[in-house]
Amino acid sequence: MANPITQLFGIRYPIIQAGMVWASGWRLASAVSNAGGLGLLGAGSMYPEVLREHIQKCKKATDKPFGVNVPLLYPDIDQLMEVIVEEKVSLVFTAAGNPKLWTAHLKSHGCTVVHVVSSVKFALKAQACGADAIVAEGFEAGGHNGREETTTLTLIPLVKKALNIPLIAAGGIGSGPAMLAAMALGADGVQVGSRFVATPEASSHPHFKSEVLKAEQGSTELTLKELTPVRLLKNPFYDQIKKLYAEGASSERLKEVLGRGRAKKGMFEGDLVEGELEIGQVAAQIESLLPAETIVQEFITTYNTTLERLASLD
Repeated sequence: MANPITQLFGIRYPIIQAGMVWASGWRLASAVSNAGGLGLLGAGSMYPEVLREHIQKCKKATDKPFGVNVPLLYPDIDQLMEVIVEEKVSLVFTAAGNPKLWTAHLKSHGCTVVHVVSSVKFALKAQACGADAIVAEGFEAGGHNGREETTTLTLIPLVKKALNIPLIAAGGIGSGPAMLAAMALGADGVQVGSRFVATPEASSHPHFKSEVLKAEQGSTELTLKELTPVRLLKNPFYDQIKKLYAEGASSERLKEVLGRGRAKKGMFEGDLVEGELEIGQVAAQIESLLPAETIVQEFITTYNTTLERLASLD
């Protein structure tokens, strides 16, 4: 499946595993890379020395390309970037912040830089800053999200029309047919998050994985837009937030209740009552826990069979 994304990253398939907080450690990243995709370490939930450890373990677990995802809204970004440069990571995905802050610095150290956006406006800004590719993430995606509420099927053609660098689609992509749809609209590859949460290799807690398997249509909602928009699985913590909205709570009050460490509590420690459970709408389609390699192969098999079925309609 040679195309601009496989050539840019040196991978077999244009499938990128999202660098999700509390899910994307070295076991998951190396498994996806070994299967022919691109695995990403989720630096957003790692202290600098923890990130270094995961990078080093990933290097031992795979001889294939892998990268690091860095959400720019977290503190100590300079320390994370220092580790990335020192460990000679060649692929870096940045998100949730201004690409101008770090793109030139990373590229000066030989990194290929990809920035995650939710709008045409920010895609153009990232391209102007020197990003090598863009991930355009639709409203369906789990975790931190854009305020525009633009769906993936609407966003991809808009961004494709505006860009002259490779484009990766994200948000709501949990199968080979969904991958084909995104690429039919102009994407050169796909970034997959939620489907890789439901794997043995994901570092998220088994309780959280079980809740993902139980998810149905309508089980998630994008909320906390006054702070940083995030798509959550509905649970008692989500109910607290919903009640606060009904009471007309201020941004300060929402921030106070959110506090610190909610995502870790829910997704890594398995507290399904007080924790924040970040997952995408596509969770409603996930019915089983499968190895990362099996998921990659299922994507490619069903992508090809769907392509063949559509070709037969002529």
